[in-house]
Amino acid sequence: MDKTDPVTAVESAMIAVRRRQTRRTFAVQAGGPDPVQEVLDAIEAADPYPLGVNGVAVALGVDQPRASKLVAAAVAAGLVRREADQRDGRRTNLVLTAAGLEQLEVVHAYRRERFADAMHDWTAAERESFADLLTRFVTALDR
Repeated sequence: MDKTDPVTAVESAMIAVRRRQTRRTFAVQAGGPDPVQEVLDAIEAADPYPLGVNGVAVALGVDQPRASKLVAAAVAAGLVRREADQRDGRRTNLVLTAAGLEQLEVVHAYRRERFADAMHDWTAAERESFADLLTRFVTALDR
């Protein structure tokens, strides 16, 4: 494996990022209730569309019983509440509570702080270029 190859370097970096995500490092360090934070992230990412337990399961790549347990933990923690779907009474949507929104903001602020620290000695142009290239890269992965 040629570690000087840019694609190999990107692969290595993405593996390191994935390992951090798997451990939910930023959420845990910011005081977030891991793995409940994943539920909050999924609900936030779905906005403005409603998300139920099945949607959480799909978003997190887990089975429905596991998603149900995670959602129950988020509800018990007061971070999420269940609401009847106004268009389909058979469905229940998950809504972030004020505490859930606050928790998301704490984790977002922590992440941004860590990212800023990691780029502290970069020029503004380097940060802008990195943001542009990373966004394009992630977008291209979904094609």
